[in-house]
Amino acid sequence: MTQKKNPYLKLAGPVDLEKIKQSAKRHRKDAVKRWSIAVLLIIMIVSGSYLLVKNRSYTSVRKAASYEEETSDTNRYAQFGDGIVRYSRDGIVYLNRKNEEQWIQPCQMKNPVIDVNEETFAVGDSGGNSILVFTEKGLKGEMETTLPIEKMSVSSQGIVSAILKNEGSPMIVTYDATGNILVEHQATLNSTGYPLALDLSRDGMTLAVSYLSTKDGAVKSRVAYYNFGEEGKSRTDYEVSMEEYDGSIIPEVYFMDDTTSVAVSDSSFIIYEGKEIPQKKKEVEINQEIKSVFHTDKYIGFVLLNKDKSGYEARLYNKSGKQVMNKAFAGEYSSVRMHEDEIIMFEGTKCCIITKNGIMRFKGDLQTNALEVIPARGINRYLVMSADELRVVYLVK
Repeated sequence: MTQKKNPYLKLAGPVDLEKIKQSAKRHRKDAVKRWSIAVLLIIMIVSGSYLLVKNRSYTSVRKAASYEEETSDTNRYAQFGDGIVRYSRDGIVYLNRKNEEQWIQPCQMKNPVIDVNEETFAVGDSGGNSILVFTEKGLKGEMETTLPIEKMSVSSQGIVSAILKNEGSPMIVTYDATGNILVEHQATLNSTGYPLALDLSRDGMTLAVSYLSTKDGAVKSRVAYYNFGEEGKSRTDYEVSMEEYDGSIIPEVYFMDDTTSVAVSDSSFIIYEGKEIPQKKKEVEINQEIKSVFHTDKYIGFVLLNKDKSGYEARLYNKSGKQVMNKAFAGEYSSVRMHEDEIIMFEGTKCCIITKNGIMRFKGDLQTNALEVIPARGINRYLVMSADELRVVYLVK
């Protein structure tokens, strides 16, 4: 019997492996492309939502959490590390962000003032003779001065320099973290002038001091730098550089980083560059009345009375002295800070927050008398410290 052929049955030709490989490769590329587009879209949506939330303006706050504790109404606060320092005439307390005490250092001070660096902070008795130096773990060292304290500055290692009041011949004394005197410098009204401000570099090796002197009714300021390393050992009184400014008062000097420092006068600011021997790099005139001065390691900041004296301006410059932001606002605020990319101003229950890009993030009522305001973890969240409460708030429209 003859077998019929199946008309639908065809013999397969030789398999083209190269075509199969190319096809599989195209499928993989298409899959990767689809996934890449999907991921990119998700990133764009998330980024867009984040920017939308961050760049909006808000006028109210809501309480997310509250941590209360009955304390002295003379308390003051400062941010340090991942926590908060509460200091008063009776002692210093380090708190976590839930207002829980991590450690307590009792002391007796009539007028405590604080200076904060990266790894240490110091609390001194302005007009008194005591300075205490701390890390996140607690007391690092203490020092007793022989003359009343006027100003002080602490380095990251705990080295402290202080201006000590002594009638017409004040002293500038530098101590190590355990209270031993490292350097003493005698200032006189006739030669150096009176020291108005000082700041130590982070490593404690360079000290900036501004002096004020008067002669025949004319004022003159000097900005001097002292180096306690090899560069300064061969110099008189460790002084490695000095500039004079006729007709100016310079009430503030500060280091932004290891090589950049700034002196602020009543009508300008001067940028200095250099680690061992800082030199004047640029002077920027400010033709408006300066109300407040603030800074970070990136920005030089001012609150200025505007030209028609009807309001105020928040202004930022970068390290090169270039103006990068100017924002008008109304209202007066006694406290001005800059944390990361935000200028935070407050007084009583009033608060105003302006971003580095000039966006009015918040202007409104905090619903509590604020002693300190700092950013908290999360978007648009802040810690507000009052006399007996640490409150977490978030911004709302």
